[in-house]
Amino acid sequence: MYYMKTMEDRIRVPPSLFGSPIEDAVRSILRDRYEGRIFKDLGIVLSVTNAKVISEGLVIPGDSGAYYTAQFEALTFYPVVNEVYKAELKEIVEFGAFASIGPFQGLLHVSQIDKEKFYYDKKSKTLGSKVLKRSLKKGDEVLVKVSTVSMKATSSDTKIGLTMRPDGLGKPEWLEQKVKKAKKEDKKEEKKGEGS
Repeated sequence: MYYMKTMEDRIRVPPSLFGSPIEDAVRSILRDRYEGRIFKDLGIVLSVTNAKVISEGLVIPGDSGAYYTAQFEALTFYPVVNEVYKAELKEIVEFGAFASIGPFQGLLHVSQIDKEKFYYDKKSKTLGSKVLKRSLKKGDEVLVKVSTVSMKATSSDTKIGLTMRPDGLGKPEWLEQKVKKAKKEDKKEEKKGEGS
């Protein structure tokens, strides 16, 4: 989920930035320090905005820089277990598919696609089922649920597990088929009820 957090930090402005407006210097330093980085309690910081200096500059003897306290807003993304996302499949591999959720990619393991078993087809690079004849390929849009999250220092080390096994998840056409099937069964039940 995306969050907008208001934060404060003490910033050292080096002498090389003394000629520029202090707000611009602080914003530049905050962007370098935060944007694109992952923090365990925040997730990944996507953007730093509305940076304001809220203290006078402090000079420490022996240090040529000046220190300011700054307040800013940070747009962050932190995936939470049980959240549902519309995701695009980025890569199909033997053991599942990688899907994009926000700025991260999560693994949709082959065992988490559906209650029915899926198999990898090397020739077409797809995952398919034999009974219901369903398939997944690169570029498909699917509804997925986050099942596990392990935030690490980098996005490549961060591990996100995804699932489509619960009802209401999967490819949109699969969901439409389930709705049509349920409506047919409801009509059969109504006819049975009228006949007794």
